[in-house]
Amino acid sequence: MDDRELDPLTAGTVALLQTLIRNECVNDGTAESGHETRNADVLQGVIEGPGVVVERFGPTADRMSIIGRIEGSDPNAPSLCLMGHTDVVPVNRDGWDNDPFGGELITSPDGVDEVWGRGAVDMLNLTASMAVAFRHLADDAAVGRFRPTGDLIYFGVADEEAGSAHGARWVADNHADSMRADYVLTENGGIHSGPAESPFISVNVAEKGVAWRRLTVRGTPGHGSTPFRGDNALVKAAGVIQRLADYRSKPRFTELWRTRVDTLGLTPEWADALLDESKIDDFLDDLPVPKLAAYLHACTHTTFSPNLLDGGLMKTNVVPDTVLIEVDVRTLPGDGPDEVEAHLRNALGDLADHVEVEPIMNDESSISQIDTPLWDALHRAVNVPFPTATLTPQMIVGFTDSRIYREMGAVAYGAGLLSPSLDSSEFGSRFHGHNERIDVESLALTTRLWDHVCRDLLAK
Repeated sequence: MDDRELDPLTAGTVALLQTLIRNECVNDGTAESGHETRNADVLQGVIEGPGVVVERFGPTADRMSIIGRIEGSDPNAPSLCLMGHTDVVPVNRDGWDNDPFGGELITSPDGVDEVWGRGAVDMLNLTASMAVAFRHLADDAAVGRFRPTGDLIYFGVADEEAGSAHGARWVADNHADSMRADYVLTENGGIHSGPAESPFISVNVAEKGVAWRRLTVRGTPGHGSTPFRGDNALVKAAGVIQRLADYRSKPRFTELWRTRVDTLGLTPEWADALLDESKIDDFLDDLPVPKLAAYLHACTHTTFSPNLLDGGLMKTNVVPDTVLIEVDVRTLPGDGPDEVEAHLRNALGDLADHVEVEPIMNDESSISQIDTPLWDALHRAVNVPFPTATLTPQMIVGFTDSRIYREMGAVAYGAGLLSPSLDSSEFGSRFHGHNERIDVESLALTTRLWDHVCRDLLAK
């Protein structure tokens, strides 16, 4: 595909997304990873110029976040922040059909032009489209075609993938006034569902809590040649892991879940099962689509996933005395630290007294109301390309930096606008998966969405 076939905003988003992917800002969870300054440098080159105040913040020179601001005419008017993170998760290159950091523009067998690479979906596509729209609005502001009353802020933020300690959380703790906003748009939304003639477009208004835990299991060291009646920490840890994997918390439904079911276009039998706490678990057990079952389960349960095992300096002929297990816990609204502790004790049973539990993250579920000017502006913007579409509020099962803004009192939505032909299950599988990619039509729709929303909300 020739970039010259694209309108300037879409071409700019495609090119910027390719560059951000190629910068390979991989965050493996360690303080030394990420290197988001590479993407901060690129984004600064895009957004800076007349009428834009740019600031950079970070705990180290290699983990910078960038904030750009177009000042409004009224300091008391509501402000809007476009926030996208600049880091990506690691990859297993062997699972990819194309270079995960090549940022290639490839035409699929069915004729769809797509940008490939880690972060194309999560969430460099939004980070890029927001920057391009922001620069376009700044150019219009410089010549009087865009006159915002409130500030428009661009926030390219580091370290979202590992919990935000070096990104949004750090900036909030050290430079809160620079990132503060009344309204925030970030990841992820824009999925079409329901009938094509009157589709529902998802907007993420809430997210599950994150309560990561580190479990320490202890034993007695010894020689591997004499294991009989031994006290092997790894064997104990295996039992702990299996009980966590087998644990089923009770289902619980929120109003957002009921809204979600209403917009999925399900048969009455499926809808009934998904809205009945006595039926849903058996239904999900029998559902022949594993990925869909996993998603629906996550929407309705507090979940526990043991994902990391560390036995220290382990050796084949040494019985280990200490094993660490890190567990990804995602909580429903209403489940705080006390409830997580109760879940763990229920899951582990008689093993609970042999496990030391340490919190790693402890952010509870968050939600933003929808009776806001931002919601109305989003609806009008979506209706430009899709006049019969209706916004539908959703809760996502992962976490985003929205939670930090909500703690600060902001209304935060995960938005975007994807191609109607993009299958939601296929799209969902690309998050942290192999062959991550985004189609150019979605990039075009999303870039225009930000432009429309900003003008509608801020230029009165």
